[in-house]
Amino acid sequence: MSTTPALTSQALVLLGGAVVAAPIFKKLGLGTVLGYLAAGIIIGPLLNQITEGEQILGFGELGVVFLLFVIGLELKPSRLWQMRRDIFGLGTAQVMLTGAVVSAILFELGMLDWSGSVITGFGLALSSTAFALQILDEKGDTNSRYGQRAFSVLLLQDLAIVPLLALIPLVALQAPEDTSPPLQDFAVAVGSILIMVVAGRYLLNPLFQIIARTGAREVMIAAALLIVLGAATMMQLAGLSMAMGSFLAGVLLAESSYRHELEADIEPFRGLLLALFFMAVGLSLEINVILRNYPLILIAVPLLMLLKAVITYTLCRATGSPHNDAVRIGLLLPQGGEFGFVLFTAAAAAGVFSDSWASLLIVVVTLSMALTPAAAALAGLLMHEHEEIAEELEENFDGAGADVLMIGFSRFGQIASQILLAGGREVTIIDHSAARVRQAATFGFRIYFGDGTRLDVLRAAGIERAKIVAVCTHKMEITDRIVDMVQAEYPNARIYARSYDRLHTLSLRARGVDYELRETFESGLVFGRKTLEGLGVDDNAAQEIMDDIRRRDEARLAVQEAEGISAGRDMLHFEPVRPEPLIKPKREKAPSLEPGHDILSATANIKASPEKDALADAD
Repeated sequence: MSTTPALTSQALVLLGGAVVAAPIFKKLGLGTVLGYLAAGIIIGPLLNQITEGEQILGFGELGVVFLLFVIGLELKPSRLWQMRRDIFGLGTAQVMLTGAVVSAILFELGMLDWSGSVITGFGLALSSTAFALQILDEKGDTNSRYGQRAFSVLLLQDLAIVPLLALIPLVALQAPEDTSPPLQDFAVAVGSILIMVVAGRYLLNPLFQIIARTGAREVMIAAALLIVLGAATMMQLAGLSMAMGSFLAGVLLAESSYRHELEADIEPFRGLLLALFFMAVGLSLEINVILRNYPLILIAVPLLMLLKAVITYTLCRATGSPHNDAVRIGLLLPQGGEFGFVLFTAAAAAGVFSDSWASLLIVVVTLSMALTPAAAALAGLLMHEHEEIAEELEENFDGAGADVLMIGFSRFGQIASQILLAGGREVTIIDHSAARVRQAATFGFRIYFGDGTRLDVLRAAGIERAKIVAVCTHKMEITDRIVDMVQAEYPNARIYARSYDRLHTLSLRARGVDYELRETFESGLVFGRKTLEGLGVDDNAAQEIMDDIRRRDEARLAVQEAEGISAGRDMLHFEPVRPEPLIKPKREKAPSLEPGHDILSATANIKASPEKDALADAD
């Protein structure tokens, strides 16, 4: 019990540092990661409030474990298989080439022997999964094209820690503690993975079904924590990393019906422990090592980051990434990784190099982590603007096809889709904005990336099955192009279109669409009615006035279809209707729209004025 006050005070200091530093750095545009790091450095090395940085770091690494579990939940096995080329191609090339170059430099400079150079070089080739993914998450780029490639490299690096740890006993100067044959270790690792696969396929879903029937929310949370920590511990005992175990568990549950609930249960723990991990990195920073070796550190840190960025950029370009994506990836992954802490500590314990060298490497890795947000921000200065015009995502229309094909998912389409989904109708939504597709995916929407002006995209999205094509795009010219194409290729298709303004409404009616609606018309009517009610007008009277304005507008559109935009000005209100504003406004009998009736003569003698023409064009 005597340690309780100390633990409580340390927890309070860490929580206080996180609460203060994260919002400040977020507001400055530097990201929460750098804020947590700064808080850790101030609390630990500078103020000496907490000195057990390494112990806290070991606990904080659980944040990386939970992070990879959540990432695994988002990656179905089929999606992981699609990424195999980036994982085993680009990822392997990055680790091998970077490790070889750094090892050769260290050996040629005479800083280490060949064994120490190899462990150091390949350890520094690894990047920080926690830092990189946190930055991607804050920018909303996790599912972007470059985000997926960066994640593939990080995933291979996490796999690479296994053979690197196995390499240490082979090059160590002293006898390793583990004397089991390598073939036996490999068999244990493979057997553990197979056990996890079988358990994930046949045991986990029935387990969650049983727990869900109890209705005990806290038991479901406990089960989620048990799955993550159990899988991580099992892989660690098998000689693999805990992070790989949790990631594999997430992938196995990616297609489970309990995926979203698991993610919601784990998310608070993930965020808190990741913050603790970043703060622990700052706490572990050894100021004395920096002061003694600052000339070497000042050269080593930027040189390492520059070298890794150039190699990664070159490999990304060679494997098909455009310049901007390659720049983003190169400047996202130039730092050392958290697995480097484990690797260098194990190498020092085995006698591969000295403890002081391990401490120096940990400082270099920590400082490179601290500079990562600044490096990622630098990417914007090196990118080509013309490549940013239209970011592309993979066009994948698996599962597409519904009663309604909606093209465009901005504000208008999002509201309309809610009505359709609430009515029990399936909707296939396509949008050409990669950012909007990613953002909508974070809210759980199933939308497809594609250009609605391309006929092949509409066919892939299932236009033949659609009973209604809802064109909800914002720009008039895009809407008109889609309407014309659909009418030419599918003349029997029913088209409902979003209109930009009154002129566009008349244009769409001339094209013969089945229904059109100005994007601001109904909201303007409701706003006006609510304003009347706020002034004391009776609700029913305000509703009648709004309905009358809607009828007037429709009659005015009919006149304008026949005579042009300047017609129907007499149907507008230019002054308050008096003396009876609380009852249905009086108006003349609406002119008949039958051919040959006197509607034309009723408006033939009206002369246009600039002021009223402007009102006639307005929404």
